[in-house]
Amino acid sequence: MTSTADRVRDALTTPLATLGVDLEDVEVERAGRRHVVRVVVDRDNGVDLDAVAEVSRAVSEVLDSPELTDVVPGPFVLEVTSPGVDRPLTEDRHWRRAVGRLVEVDLADGTSTTGRITQVDGDIVTLSTERGDVAVHRGAVRRAVVQVEFTRVDDDPATDESDETSGR
Repeated sequence: MTSTADRVRDALTTPLATLGVDLEDVEVERAGRRHVVRVVVDRDNGVDLDAVAEVSRAVSEVLDSPELTDVVPGPFVLEVTSPGVDRPLTEDRHWRRAVGRLVEVDLADGTSTTGRITQVDGDIVTLSTERGDVAVHRGAVRRAVVQVEFTRVDDDPATDESDETSGR
């Protein structure tokens, strides 16, 4: 038996792909007399508010279509969002989009390492760590998550080209 979220996901995949976004997740929950439909989308260079609005319109049209009125009957609240930083890196596109980001990687052998992704080449991810570059085979990764950085090392204000002392 196909779940409600799976039926909605199936109906949304093609229309959202034509908008240039990847459908990452769909959740459908009952909330009193209505449903809450959460749609998570992403694309290269992130999802801005204009893209969220465009996706919201497209999702609303699909959910209002006769084919889905029995899937999500009655009123619903639609939430369209981008993935949070706590989303595990599981797909090729997740790793590719995280190049330059600091990640914590837990390996199947029980070890873990933290480093900045410098390259993704097929199933091999290169991390720049305090101990030097480390090549990690994605098949050996149990879990990988982008780390939140409030101040990146390369965000040093002393090297900021927009500094008033640079004459710009």
